[in-house]
Amino acid sequence: MNAPATPPFPPARENAHAASPRERLRNLGAVLAPALLLAACASAPLPPWPGGQTRVPVVVVPPVPEPAPAPVESTVPGAVVTPVAPRDEAAVPTGVAPYSEAVAARFPAPSTVYDTPGLAADRTTFTTNAELRAALDELARGAGNGIRAALLDAGLSQQGQPLQALVLTRSASTDPTTMLADGRPTVLLVGQQHGNEPAPSEALLVVARELSRGLLAPVLDKINVVVLPRANPDGAASNIRVTAGGIDMNRDHLLLRTPEARAVARLARDYQPMVVVDAHEFTVAGRFQEKFGVLQRYDAMLQYATTPNVPEFITKAAEEWFRQPMVAALNRQSLSNEWYFTTSDKPEDRSVSMGGARADTGRNVYGLRNAVSLLVETRGVGIGRTHIQRRVHSQVVAVTSALQSTAARAEQLKQLRSFVNRDVSALACRQEGTVIDAQQTPGDRTLVGLDPQTGLDREVPVRWNSSLQLRPVKTRHRPCGYWLDAANAPAVERLQALGVQVMRVTEPASLLMETYLETSRTRGARADVRGTIDDAAAGGAEAGTVQVGVNLSRALVDAPQGSYYVPLGQPLGNLAMVALEPDTQSSFVANSLIANLDGVARVIVPPTFQVEELARP
Repeated sequence: MNAPATPPFPPARENAHAASPRERLRNLGAVLAPALLLAACASAPLPPWPGGQTRVPVVVVPPVPEPAPAPVESTVPGAVVTPVAPRDEAAVPTGVAPYSEAVAARFPAPSTVYDTPGLAADRTTFTTNAELRAALDELARGAGNGIRAALLDAGLSQQGQPLQALVLTRSASTDPTTMLADGRPTVLLVGQQHGNEPAPSEALLVVARELSRGLLAPVLDKINVVVLPRANPDGAASNIRVTAGGIDMNRDHLLLRTPEARAVARLARDYQPMVVVDAHEFTVAGRFQEKFGVLQRYDAMLQYATTPNVPEFITKAAEEWFRQPMVAALNRQSLSNEWYFTTSDKPEDRSVSMGGARADTGRNVYGLRNAVSLLVETRGVGIGRTHIQRRVHSQVVAVTSALQSTAARAEQLKQLRSFVNRDVSALACRQEGTVIDAQQTPGDRTLVGLDPQTGLDREVPVRWNSSLQLRPVKTRHRPCGYWLDAANAPAVERLQALGVQVMRVTEPASLLMETYLETSRTRGARADVRGTIDDAAAGGAEAGTVQVGVNLSRALVDAPQGSYYVPLGQPLGNLAMVALEPDTQSSFVANSLIANLDGVARVIVPPTFQVEELARP
């Protein structure tokens, strides 16, 4: 069918009297009508985007009926198929008790058999770091049909292991400048941030191979892909969740204390992905069995960015253009799925949370980078190699869906990114309330687990902390930017590593600013909905964070030559604000990247001092 050309997104705000959020929703809905007509020709039609609230309804996936269905012949593009019969994976895993044959029978192997070094039939270990590097190198050298591939050294782990990403494109070069100029949306695929979650790296190696020379290669006509199969090679080598230094790197995407998180940040800064997929596995028994007496039932859990100030249309695109098609793809393969959820390490706490709402995980930080940021979790932690083919299959199905959705929506994603970048930039100096901190909305929900003995479904009523609606607990008007004194070079370095624009003051000046007056100070461990965050590099629970309470006071502040200015009139303004507002757990002040409150202030009028942009390190 033919469709009219899609008009541009509405113009961004130009002053403090521009359209309200509700008006912008109406405006965007009006200009999207032709785009929706165009979307009807695509594989995943987009429903109209109504005005008003951005709340996404919870979709409950029906339970798989008993008995479990027979394996379905795979139709997933991107599957590397070895023409042999499926292996029997119903053996009871060691180390998980009780885990009966009846439970194992609920997870039959897929008819497709995936082929990587770590998935060989006689293997007892997963793909090693050396094998992964060799496989990626071979793919980089062997790409064909006009595909350019390059193996990129993104950095080194704490133990000196290379973090290598495969870049795949049909641009004239794999250089990020060339790829950005060509305009194709880039997808960043990140696997195994937690070392004891092996299925993602095996699955992303499968996907990389199919992009390089297989069934997924056609999507590169529309998109670029950067694949980092293993973000935590030290943890993978030791089969531990954290890095070699004892840090949970998936809580380090704002602070960038680990070389591993900095490597991922560099990829995002340089290649500016419009879509990021973060692949993980979740625990099958553990706290969930201890509290509720059941084993985890779902093959996959899905989530997108849920933190304050993620642009509303990024959330809508994540839900309607990506998560809904991903759910449909998993259902077609008889892979059960749910929203992502977890529970705390406190035995008496019987609540379940839809992940965290703080800007420290990759999922949430990349939402603040104006990317569609997707979390894919498959069942796997604590069961060794059991069901590994099914786990990899679940990841391949989900990631393939994300790639296909990106290719189908390539032009709309470019429009969306352009609109959101301009819109976030135009928020600077506005006096409307901006959420500084928020909490999940509590409610009730019934989950489904598996009886550890019979393998039958068992309903589990839980107190459900929803991230689909966040309740603001602290709001402020948005400044024009932030002033930092010259002693804050470490904070500036982290901001630049994140891609945030920072200016240096070249001539001294005085300016009306809002300063922070400390009203309280406590020290405590960083924590999330799971419990205390692994944070060994910062001293863990013993050192913790400096949690301050503040009031704002207006004053004339001297900005000497050599100090810094961080404008919020930039696409990453939301990310800069999260780092620099001091009174949240994730802030640079709380985590000692900014030593004292006197070294940071809110610039509340358009600045008049002379500045120059700092060169990117």
